[in-house]
Amino acid sequence: MATATGNLTANLSLTTDSLYNPATGTGAGHIAFDATLLIPEAQQRNDIVDYIRLRLGDQIVDVEADKEHYDMGIKQAFVRYRQRSSNAVEESYAFLDLHPETQEYILPREIMDVRQIFRRGIGSVTGTTASQFEPFASGYLNTYMLVAGRVGGLANYELFVDYQKLAMTMFGGYMNFTFNKATKKLTVIRKQPWQGTNSTAVESVALWVYNVKPDAMLLNDPQVFPWIQDYAYALVMMSIGQAREKFATIAGPQGGGSLNGAALKSEGQALLDKLDAEISSYADGGMPLTWITG
Repeated sequence: MATATGNLTANLSLTTDSLYNPATGTGAGHIAFDATLLIPEAQQRNDIVDYIRLRLGDQIVDVEADKEHYDMGIKQAFVRYRQRSSNAVEESYAFLDLHPETQEYILPREIMDVRQIFRRGIGSVTGTTASQFEPFASGYLNTYMLVAGRVGGLANYELFVDYQKLAMTMFGGYMNFTFNKATKKLTVIRKQPWQGTNSTAVESVALWVYNVKPDAMLLNDPQVFPWIQDYAYALVMMSIGQAREKFATIAGPQGGGSLNGAALKSEGQALLDKLDAEISSYADGGMPLTWITG
């Protein structure tokens, strides 16, 4: 039975709590942020509800929407934004301990995609061996390879990097994997072997991932907040229009009156189309598409 060890929980998942130690000022968290620096999420949501009510003419006319309608509008605005915008996720790195004879790991639900797995070694052998190479700690590299006019130079460094890439391709430096976005299951194609006689030895790897931004972070983004509140406003407007359209007219003196259900639905749909177009033009701060060759 698996037990909590290193940076893994009992079910071999990454821990997502903050590891920052305020006493020493050291440590880092996996996909963590300081919520105290943000405007509280509840306050932002209340501001959106007030925005919707007043734009619909509340306190001047009777607005039939209840709390559930406002909550639905805000929730669906987040759902639509996370589906359409690249700004709903952020690039980050997390560390995972690979256990011997273990191929499947359940990652936190905040992780949307895993792009690559980085190993510390360039081959199948890991640890402090000849296959280990850490460019940031190799002081000799600057003196021996990167100083043109002496021994070597950039040409030698390029050849050495190409050698590393070839060695990693041939001897397992690159790890093939699959990631299920629904179940958050990361499956490493290659099963990690035992490290000699030590059955508890693990290999720490870095995961290049994309994780969702918390709701509070999106609401504090000055480019995202207006989009969220306008989308929620349009949805609530269409809900009221749907209800009013059921009774097109109300009986009363001098022929009664008519309700604007169809107009509200039409105006709401036009606003939704406009907001979707803003996502396509990256008005919310999303990352534009780049050139693709091949």
